[in-house]
Amino acid sequence: MSDVLVLEGISKTYGKGGPAPVPVLADLSLTVGRGEVVALVAPSGAGKSTLLHIAGLLDSADDGRVLLNGRDMTRQNDRVRTEARRRELGFVYQFHHLLPEFSAAENIVLPQLANSVADSAAKARAQDLLARVGLAHRAGHRPAQMSGGEQQRVAFCRALANSPSLLLADEPTGNLDPGTSDKVFDVLMTLVRETGLSALIATHNLDLAGRMDRVIRLGE
Repeated sequence: MSDVLVLEGISKTYGKGGPAPVPVLADLSLTVGRGEVVALVAPSGAGKSTLLHIAGLLDSADDGRVLLNGRDMTRQNDRVRTEARRRELGFVYQFHHLLPEFSAAENIVLPQLANSVADSAAKARAQDLLARVGLAHRAGHRPAQMSGGEQQRVAFCRALANSPSLLLADEPTGNLDPGTSDKVFDVLMTLVRETGLSALIATHNLDLAGRMDRVIRLGE
């Protein structure tokens, strides 16, 4: 199984060179194999969000390397890193961050249009993804007209809109009540498995972590 993501010797300190530097990550290495779903478990402040930002090319490490689909992204320029984020990565956060003025379908269409996908194909992809998560009937509804669980399912669809090879999720069900969280996580796992996607999912929920292929613990 080839690795979609490889992090080698990642270190990160905030305020480096200042009066009170804060070390967050120190010589951390991990891999995510193709089709593998990896749980990232850590107490608050242990650096899991920082790690996801580095893996997602939203931040840079002080030391170490980031390889995405075998390509070293560590010293690539902003244009190359932005292009990789758009085409190879999908992001899901604790809060859905859907655009409130657009419908569920439109929120999924927009990132595809930014990737030069034809309008008709983007709309068809949005409808297909919404159907997969049981929200075909909500395609024309705006976020405010949907429940928290429905909003997060739309956010999953948006993350998968451009068929990324790697999904990075930061507490994707952390803003939901336990019952809804469990159901929404089931939807996410079904989507990931059906598409053969690789995923690195940060969670504090050990029950959810135990349902993934492997667990990586930070701060222990």
